Amino acid sequence: MSYKISKVGKRRYREDIGRYFDEFEVGDIYEHQPGRTILEADNTWFTLLTMNTHPLHFDFNYAGKTEFKKPLVNSALTISMVLGMSVSDISQKAIANLHMTDIRLTQPVFIGDTIYAESEVLAKRESKTRPNQGIVTVKTTGIKADGAVFMTFERSALIPTKEYYLEE
Repeated sequence: MSYKISKVGKRRYREDIGRYFDEFEVGDIYEHQPGRTILEADNTWFTLLTMNTHPLHFDFNYAGKTEFKKPLVNSALTISMVLGMSVSDISQKAIANLHMTDIRLTQPVFIGDTIYAESEVLAKRESKTRPNQGIVTVKTTGIKADGAVFMTFERSALIPTKEYYLEE
């Protein structure tokens, strides 16, 4: 995580998290911290909040009769968690998220699994219509504690340059 502290007064400091467009380099990989162990409550609440009625996520009896033998964590939850893990490194300073593509769910995730994420910078370019802003595209990978990749996706965000804030 790109984490900086600025002194803003006598004995007064402000944290500054995230990267400006200028700080991204194609090929760089950011290991996002911390990881997260998924609890039964996380899965149940998220499933209820999103009104997902598939019993595979919350009915242990039903799930026990499937090939998985236990409930699966709602994939929308794992996408949200992995995306959230990447914010401080990728989009903390973003003006806008532009799109997500190529979402791949390659392995099931279960209650009790600990997940991590990392992102590779695939591309960056200056905006053609917005001065002092640029578009950064990353591929984010969700990884279980045992090293198994369970998800990948790409996303692009509009990120300001350092100059953007000097104009104000």
